[in-house]
Formats: sequence, structure tokens, C-alpha cells
Amino acid sequence: MSSPEAAARTRRPRRHDPDRPRRIAEVVEELIAERGIEGLSHRAIAERADISLSSTTYHYKDREALIRVGLQRAVDRFACFMRVWTDKHADDTTEELIEALTDSVVLSTTGPGRINAVVEYELYLAALRRPALRELAARSAAITVDAMTPLLGPVRAAALQAALNGLCLQSMTAPNPPERSDIRAIVAQVLGG
Repeated sequence: MSSPEAAARTRRPRRHDPDRPRRIAEVVEELIAERGIEGLSHRAIAERADISLSSTTYHYKDREALIRVGLQRAVDRFACFMRVWTDKHADDTTEELIEALTDSVVLSTTGPGRINAVVEYELYLAALRRPALRELAARSAAITVDAMTPLLGPVRAAALQAALNGLCLQSMTAPNPPERSDIRAIVAQVLGG
């Protein structure tokens, strides 16, 4: 019952790509950095990743799943960064910690780390309207506190986390962002230096 035309058409074999979910997640972050969460769609991801639309929906069923994978990656990356950072600065004096933390704020808001910071804050703030993201957002906030508690104690670590978040947001959004000296003064106040 097959026609010559049907016989001539052969099905393309499915391409197995075990890295596709990771690639989709990378594109999620790229698009959020460029367009914000509002610019995130399965279609935009498929176009950027050069894959079929059905591939994106196969791995991440809806937009919320895409946002969640973006936040998960941002939180995991930040946790890794903080582990390395605290290992490097575990024996620092208060004055050295103040300088290192000030540098971290400046680099994450004006340097090459700005893209990661934009993605992290976009996704962190998405939890305001998406209760399903709140546990991950809370984990993100706890990373700094947990990492800094051995160095500063729990209360000072919590105060530092709040101050750093505020400084980063202000540095990225204010028409006149704080100068390095202003950032340093606030960090020094929190650390008692």
C-alpha cells in the first residue's frame, strides 16, 4: 500500500542529544539576561538554541519550568562561588574581608559578573509572584548567611547578606550608583571594621 512517493520519503532519525536540557537551561539564562523574564518563551529559546519548539516543551513543559531551571542554575552557581570565595578568605582579617566583599559587590555589578547578577536578581524577584519559586529564592538568600556565619557569626552574617543584596540592587538600578568608597563604608559598618 505504499506509494513510490511515500517510499522515497524516509524519516530522519531522531537525534539523541543528552546535553539538550543543559543547553536549553543556558539559553534560558542568556535570554533572561538580555530581555528579562518577560522576554522568555519556548519559541525564543528554540530559535536561540537552534532546536525545535517541541524539544523545549519536551524537557520543560511550561514557562514556569523554564524560570525554575534558570533559578536553580543561578542558585547552584552562586553556592559554588560562595564556597570558593569563603575558602579563599577564611583566614582574612576584618579589614581584608571588607576589601574583598567590596570588590565582590563592584565586580558583580559592574564587571563581568554583572550578567550573572542580573539573572540571579531577575529570578530571585520572580519569587514575589510565583510561590513555587520561594523555596529556591530562600535558599539563595541563605547561601551567603551560611557561608559567612563561620567567619562572622549568624547575626552579622544575616546583616551582611541583607546589606550586600541592597548594595547590589542599588548598584545595578540607581541612576547614580554608589561609589566603591560608599560600598566599602557600608560593608565596614556591618562588619564592625
